[in-house]
Amino acid sequence: MTSDDEYLRLASADNFRDVAGTGYATRDGGRVRTGVFYRSNDLRLSDVDLDALHALGLTTIIDLRSPTEIAVHPDPELPGVRNLHFDAIGIPIERLSGLGSRAEAVALMDEVYRGFVVEQHCRTAFGGVLRQLAAGGPQLFHCAQGKDRTGWVAALLLHIAGVDDPTIESDYLLTNARTAASRARVEAEIAKHAGPDLVAVYEPTLVVDVEYLRAAWAAVEELYGDRSAYLRDGLGLDDEVLGELRGLLRVGA
Repeated sequence: MTSDDEYLRLASADNFRDVAGTGYATRDGGRVRTGVFYRSNDLRLSDVDLDALHALGLTTIIDLRSPTEIAVHPDPELPGVRNLHFDAIGIPIERLSGLGSRAEAVALMDEVYRGFVVEQHCRTAFGGVLRQLAAGGPQLFHCAQGKDRTGWVAALLLHIAGVDDPTIESDYLLTNARTAASRARVEAEIAKHAGPDLVAVYEPTLVVDVEYLRAAWAAVEELYGDRSAYLRDGLGLDDEVLGELRGLLRVGA
C-alpha cells in the first residue's frame, strides 16, 4: 500500500481504517503490518459495507462502548466472528449537558484522556483489549465515534510497534478529516435542539486534539514514569503479550 487512496473505506462507518495506515515506518527501519488490526466508529453498516467487513476475515470484533451505548446500537453478528465487550469509560454523557464554554469542554476531554490512565476501570479494559489482540488478527476494535477510546488503543499499538510520536499523532488526527461528514450531522442536531451558539461549545468533544492525547501520555509519565511501566504495571501486560503484539504488528527490523 502506497497511498491514502488504497485504504479500504466503509461509507457507513467513516472512521473505519487499518491501524497500520498504509504501513507506517518504525523508528528502527521496519514497518507496521497492514491487514492485522482495524479500528472504527460504531458499526451501523449498510449491507455493502457489512459484506466488505466480512470479507476481511475477521476473527473478533471488540466493542469498547458502555452497555448503554451498546443497547442503542448493538454490533452486527457476522458468521465465524466473536463479539467481545471491554467497557472503557468514554465521555460522560451526564457532564455534557452542563458545559458552558469551550474551555470547559477542552478540560473535560483532558480529564477523559487522563482517566484512560488513572481509572482502574479503564486500565482493566485496555489491558484486556491488548491481551485479546495479542491472540492474533484480523481483529477490529471500536467505540462510538472511533476517536477517543479507540484512538488510545491505536496509539498504544503503534507505540508498541515502534512508531514515533509524530506519526502516532498524525494518525490520531486523521479522525478529524475522516469524520467531517458525520460530525456535521451531529453539529446540526446540536444547533437544532440546543441552539447554534452551543455548537462551538461542544465542538471540542466531537473532535480529537493532540492536547488530549498528550494529556494521557503526561499521566502515564506522572504515575508510572514511562510507557513501558504503564504497559507492564498499569495494564498488566507481560513480556510474552508485548512480544506477541510486536510480532503481529511489525514487518522487518
